[in-house]
This record gives sequence, C-alpha cells and structure tokens, in this order.
Amino acid sequence: MAYPNALTREPEITAPTAVLSTVALTKTYRMGEVNVHALRGIDLALYQGEFTVLLGVSGSGKSTLLNILGGLDVPTSGRVFYRGGELTAASEAELTRYRRYHVGFVFQFYNLVPSLTARENVALVTEIVPDPFPPEEVLALVGLGDRLDHFPAQLSGGEQQRVAIARAVAKRPDILLCDEPTGALDYATGKLVLSAIDLVNRELGTTTVVITHNAPIAAIGDRVITLGDGLIVGEQRNRNKTSVGNLRW
Repeated sequence: MAYPNALTREPEITAPTAVLSTVALTKTYRMGEVNVHALRGIDLALYQGEFTVLLGVSGSGKSTLLNILGGLDVPTSGRVFYRGGELTAASEAELTRYRRYHVGFVFQFYNLVPSLTARENVALVTEIVPDPFPPEEVLALVGLGDRLDHFPAQLSGGEQQRVAIARAVAKRPDILLCDEPTGALDYATGKLVLSAIDLVNRELGTTTVVITHNAPIAAIGDRVITLGDGLIVGEQRNRNKTSVGNLRW
C-alpha cells in the first residue's frame, strides 16, 4: 500500500531478539505407575538485560523450567534456543560448555565449600573461564568487600547467599538463573539478597530470572510470568517497578 505522505507512515518496530526461548516445551516424569506432567507446553522468550520473575506455587513447574533453561535437565518434547542455537539438539559436551560459560546459577541453598574463604569460593569459578571478574570485584559488588577472607561458618545466611551470587556472576554469564534465592532467609536478609541480584542486573546488564512462590517479590521484575500446573497462566509487564527497599511481605 502506498503512503500519500512519507511523514504519515508508521515507523517500523523491530521486535527484540530473545536471548533464550522455548517452543512447546513439555516435561513428564514417571513416578511408579503415574506420569507426572511437570510442564505442559511452555512458549517463553527471555530478552537481553531483562529481569524476569517466574511466579507460582510449589509444584507449578518453575524449578523444572529453570533447570531446562540452564541445561541441567532436558525436556520430554519441545525445543530450547540460546541465541539462535538449539540447546535441545546439543551434545552433552556442548551443554557442559553452555552451563560453564554462559549461565550463572543461584539456588535456595548456597552450596559453598566450607573449607574455603569467600574469595576462594568465588575463585573456583574464575579459574575455569577465560575472562572472569576478579573475585574481589564481584564480592564488593554484592556488599562483601570486607568479608573476603571469611569462611562460610563466619558468615550469616544472607552473606553466604551473596557469596553464591558473586560466584555465579564472576564468570560474566549471559544469563543468571535464581531458584528461590530468598527461600531459606528471613524478610530483612531476603531483601539484601534481592538487592544484590537487582544490582547485578542493572550494573552488568545480565539477563536475570528469579523464581519464587512469594507474590510480592514479583513487583521488582520488569516482567512477571505466572505458572500453574505446568502452564503459563499469566504474564504482565511492570510499568512501574517497585524498588527492593519498598518490598513488603
């Protein structure tokens, strides 16, 4: 169709390219005589620098989805793409490289080595990637610049979780996947941990996913995707994000 005047033509809008995406993703587990359908056909796209919250009750499929996105598990059917390459067609060696170089994981429990200091726990990661952040730099980023030489037993739960965050981001991952990172923490400590994750997202531009069952936490995300019974049952974009300091639950 010809436009009578070029000035009246609507500008073309280019859709952002997904860093990570899924198509018709399913996951079924066999438990005795019963098939458990953890995921029932998930279409999802995660974009560069976005902070996404995956919200849902226990058993909704959040952790299963996160494990597949991170290359820790494989789907029963469907496809997963990372920057145009198909992870579901990757070899085990290729998945290992994907996990090692491109994904940072933060879990509910910190998984620190008790005999190593905070600095040494982070250095475990920086020694296996080509261009890491110095451990001192990422520990300072999450507010632990004065705890470098403390062992996990000398740190609070929130401090241990922030060491885990520093360890995850030290390798400069493209994607940070956080599975219930505040689940084992009290309210005040949980907010400190969320502040660290939010700061990593803003300062480093890391595409960030936080899964939680705690609905108020969703307010800090750019986008909220709600899961229920293995399906995406809701999605919304937060036009006015809440700062972590203003969270209440």
